[in-house]
Amino acid sequence: MYSNLANSKYILLTINLHELDRWVCSHGGIYSARSYDVRIDFSSNVNPLGISSTVLLKLKKEMHQLSSIYPDPECIDLKKSLIHYLDNAVSIDQISVGNGATELIDNFARTFGKNEVVIPSPTFCEYELASRRAGGTVKFLPMSNWEFEPDSIIESSRKANVIFLCNPNNPTGILSSKSIKKILESANDKTKILLDESFIELTDNPKEHIASIEDLKEYPNLVILRSLTKSHGLAGLRIGYSVSHPSLAKKMSERKITWNVNGFAQLAAIVALKDRMHLDRARKLIKRERKFMFTEILKRLKTFSTVRSDVNFYLLDLHGRNSTRFRDYLLNMNRVLVRDCSNFRGLGKNFIRVAIKTRKQNLELLRILELID
Repeated sequence: MYSNLANSKYILLTINLHELDRWVCSHGGIYSARSYDVRIDFSSNVNPLGISSTVLLKLKKEMHQLSSIYPDPECIDLKKSLIHYLDNAVSIDQISVGNGATELIDNFARTFGKNEVVIPSPTFCEYELASRRAGGTVKFLPMSNWEFEPDSIIESSRKANVIFLCNPNNPTGILSSKSIKKILESANDKTKILLDESFIELTDNPKEHIASIEDLKEYPNLVILRSLTKSHGLAGLRIGYSVSHPSLAKKMSERKITWNVNGFAQLAAIVALKDRMHLDRARKLIKRERKFMFTEILKRLKTFSTVRSDVNFYLLDLHGRNSTRFRDYLLNMNRVLVRDCSNFRGLGKNFIRVAIKTRKQNLELLRILELID
């Protein structure tokens, strides 16, 4: 069966990561365009409302004390807040907290991904980078119609140590919840699966798609990853967490450094988890503005098109334009930054990723695109 899959529409690409010296895992954000004064940043796919005022006020109040003491190396108060946030469905020994989700990805790879790793593509490049650092060998599995191919992933991961899955996927923005459920049910139970749900809370109806914490009882090989950076606008503070079987959480925690999460990030996360209205407002804005942008791009533009999305960002097909040159043009002419997607494996040079912003900012992007169109 495997050979048939590999020889048909599932093209399997196996790469020894030590041979990828030319490949660079890069990201968006204003520091990706250091020589420019960025006016609007569409490249960072975080909460369009940013950090909540409630969090800012609390940080300001506690600034002196937080600056003068060491942070809790075990993040106990934050873990207790997460237990409450997750409706008491997990215990404290199931939670790992990291300096952003990226640190947890790295800890996961160094703990479990030293040999064979399966990654659907295109997806978040940090999975590959972390696996490379851990000495792993990656199988890249291309998607079909922008979604995971569960049969290909299941068959190709029979002897794999690790599978990385992102839902909704970055950079495509598409949910693949049914496919992921099939993978969880059929994958080798010795294969560790990291399910990255960093953007799940910014989808329209997250409860319909979010991986059930109860699944951890059924799938002890599963690690569910979340990012407060994305959902609560804490990008500069760096905070993320994962939930898993206690045995996996213990092994991952052995990889972390002492005081890996600073006191400001811990407090900000605790307060943000209580401010559910801020997240609700962001979801409503994202749903409204995504529909607006998709409608207006279809109506106004002839040489651009969108790829469907379920979250706060989307791919824009440039229809033959080079994505790197297009990004640089927008920076030079308008000081507007978009995410060049040419370094996403399996995506090519004709796509940019655009974050959902406020109506005023979205209208500005439409105006610029109309002039180019």
